[in-house]
Amino acid sequence: MYSENGWVGSLFVPFGIKISFTRLGVAVAMTFISLSFVVRAVQPVLQEMEKEMEEAAWSLGANQLQTFIRVILPPLLPAILTGVALGFSRAVGEFGSTVIIASNTPFVDLIAPILIFQRLEQYDYTGATVIGVVMLIISLVLLLAINLLQAWGRRYDQK
Repeated sequence: MYSENGWVGSLFVPFGIKISFTRLGVAVAMTFISLSFVVRAVQPVLQEMEKEMEEAAWSLGANQLQTFIRVILPPLLPAILTGVALGFSRAVGEFGSTVIIASNTPFVDLIAPILIFQRLEQYDYTGATVIGVVMLIISLVLLLAINLLQAWGRRYDQK
């Protein structure tokens, strides 16, 4: 689909943009993998938002941009950041879709889970463990950030 002969990739070939087997391809795969996490985090907040808040801002003379920045975005921002953090943490550990769309060339589009798999195939357990521990630390930091973002978002729920 994203190769030069595919129906999506062929649209980008005249512009000199190659998607398959590049970092762009990995980014596209990770975006589609993690987008659902952002939607799941933002959707409940959007459903609970009151239309009257927007109408009150409009009646007080705010334009659409001011209404978005001052009324809609503050309660939505923690949910967006939480969704992005969840999506990023999911993308860090993604294996399947990246194997399909990436060429796994070192220093081009090789990702950590595939590197761990390659190290294990080469019986380099120490190398695989080091990479895994680094990914674990990244995951723990992201988990802490997600918890802080959710706590920040709860302050809007109490009002």
